[in-house]
Amino acid sequence: MKNNLLLYENFTGDPFEEFQPEDETKGAAQVLEWAYNTYGSSLVYACSFGAEGIVLIDLISKIKKDAKVVFLDTGIHFQETYDLINKVKDRYPELDIEMKKPELTLEEQSEQYGSALWNRNPDQCCYIRKIKPLEDALDGATAWLSGLRREQSPSRANTNFVNKDDRFQSIKVCPLIHWTWENVWDYIRVNNLDYNELHDQDYPSIGCIPCTFKAEGDNRSGRWKGLNKTECGLHTPGN
Repeated sequence: MKNNLLLYENFTGDPFEEFQPEDETKGAAQVLEWAYNTYGSSLVYACSFGAEGIVLIDLISKIKKDAKVVFLDTGIHFQETYDLINKVKDRYPELDIEMKKPELTLEEQSEQYGSALWNRNPDQCCYIRKIKPLEDALDGATAWLSGLRREQSPSRANTNFVNKDDRFQSIKVCPLIHWTWENVWDYIRVNNLDYNELHDQDYPSIGCIPCTFKAEGDNRSGRWKGLNKTECGLHTPGN
């Protein structure tokens, strides 16, 4: 039973390390099926509802219609993001989508840390509004899903299908590691999926309003512009 599962405590390597996918999903469908067969309801998908997220949700819906999906609702997302989430809820009514909010409201955060914390200490702001809420959401979850792709940035280039996640002491499953940006958009168009309208305005990576700008380089170049920061911390090891 659980003692035989691949867990954070007994992780020895990616079981798909030698897997050379040749199907049209580049292994994503097989990895997702394995993940849900292995972890069942204790597998959580933390979705930002970017282009990759839309692809993963569609793939997941074919395997587990009532899958648990968590959106980290920081309270400062674009209206286009919230509009997209409503469309996804309509299209996949059986999905269990949780809008996970931080413990502190924006007003409470401003009172404790000063206004516009994202400008002065973006790492602290990300911790309060994204990392801590995901820690809470993953409490009791054996594994979680992420839409990371190797092509996205140098910090993600070595991501495997199944990873030991030291940040959240969990197993992190990343089915889309071999997908290119073109693969993502081909899938969206072929399947006529809804997506965030900001993608059509040179925003390949979309997060919170104060920290998201049009890209001027790779897909992550529009995040935390001018702050020498490209990750919120969800996908970097903890201290």
